[in-house]
Amino acid sequence: MTAAPLLLDGGIEQDATLLATYVEEGERQLAALPPVPDRTPADRNRAAAVHAAARRARRAFLARHTETAYGLLTGGLTRSVRLPDLVYEAADRFPGLVPTRQQMAAERASVQAHKEGREIDQGLFCGAVLRSPTAGRHLVETMLRPTPRALTLLDGFRAEGRAALDTVLVTRRGSAAHVEFRNAERLNAEDERLIGDLDTAVDLALLDDAVTVGVLRGGPVDHPKYRGRRVFSAGIDLTDLRDGRIPFVEFLLGRELGYLHKILRGLLTGPEPGGAWGERVTSKPWIGAVDTFAIGGGMQLLLVLDHVIAGQDAYVSLPAAEEGIVPGLGNLRLTRHTGARLARQVVLGGRRIAATDPEARLVCDEIVPVHGMDETVERAVRALSAPAVGANRHMLAVAEEPLDLFRTYLAEFAVAQAQRAYAPDVLAKVEHRWQERERRRAAARSRS
Repeated sequence: MTAAPLLLDGGIEQDATLLATYVEEGERQLAALPPVPDRTPADRNRAAAVHAAARRARRAFLARHTETAYGLLTGGLTRSVRLPDLVYEAADRFPGLVPTRQQMAAERASVQAHKEGREIDQGLFCGAVLRSPTAGRHLVETMLRPTPRALTLLDGFRAEGRAALDTVLVTRRGSAAHVEFRNAERLNAEDERLIGDLDTAVDLALLDDAVTVGVLRGGPVDHPKYRGRRVFSAGIDLTDLRDGRIPFVEFLLGRELGYLHKILRGLLTGPEPGGAWGERVTSKPWIGAVDTFAIGGGMQLLLVLDHVIAGQDAYVSLPAAEEGIVPGLGNLRLTRHTGARLARQVVLGGRRIAATDPEARLVCDEIVPVHGMDETVERAVRALSAPAVGANRHMLAVAEEPLDLFRTYLAEFAVAQAQRAYAPDVLAKVEHRWQERERRRAAARSRS
């Protein structure tokens, strides 16, 4: 690959051929280098130059052909292709545009610091698709549809009122679907299993006609400090991030397009475009019961709920500055709740909000004694089951977060988050945390 930029000025097929040839040369140069952990500073500079040139070429192709490419991948918008499948179909149809399944499988085998950073190329593609009003809206709507797994489990859930997933338990009690996080050994932290299970659980709650309200709550955990206590969520599992087990498409972008958005806007179940949005979606109110703490992604989840109840000893935080990554749509949604100044203190300065702080009322509706949580949740379920709640929460979502605002924010997020996941400061932080944890474990073993 030369330093000269790739010039694209033809139709999509001609430009795709030029892109494939250009990127293939860069791949040959990368293959000639040692594996990432064994590269010298000079090797790393050469690899960075190859990646930079390939990404300039991809950006140039996407600037000219995103909508046409998306149309070809979706049969002229007649196929609903979910995001993970979309990126790999794009890799097959337009070689060099995004990484192949084989390339991503090789990446998944390495810790984050030892990867080539190919998820950045996925981020460029996803950002370009979302930036397009036509393609982006089609993708957003595709991701609001029920997951195949939920459709498979739906009849059983309707009959039994219970679905036990790997890390989530969904039970129907009266007219409420109680979704309990059960990633007990990890303080209900977000990992790839929990993200997938939550997408399924939210679908089941929204598809079951016997359910009028959803309730989210953390189950008891195994951590020595909190053993037996309920914990809402410890946020993203930073050990998994360090170990390279936080996939960009399925996790970091998928959670925003999936269950978080479904909770806010509803599940797309109605007829094809033509009717009002409210006629096309199944939407229900959601309650959050926060025991102990809601950190990172846990706090982000609270921002799409209709009623949040917190125990008096709980706290919430978005430690984005400490972790170094972007807190999902927290930057978009937190300002609506708290105002700009407090949002900056939380996101940029790492401010923690205790349930006893006056500011807690900006993100929590009720602060109750721990022993009063169950009763308060049931009272909230009865209040949110009123017939007019559904229509009004729909109109609130339309007013507060129009779909195009969501789409354009997510287009920027896709690129920024993919890049931050490979930033040197993030890699250094997660490695330091991992080493500290390993030292503590070694010390505990020696004492025993």
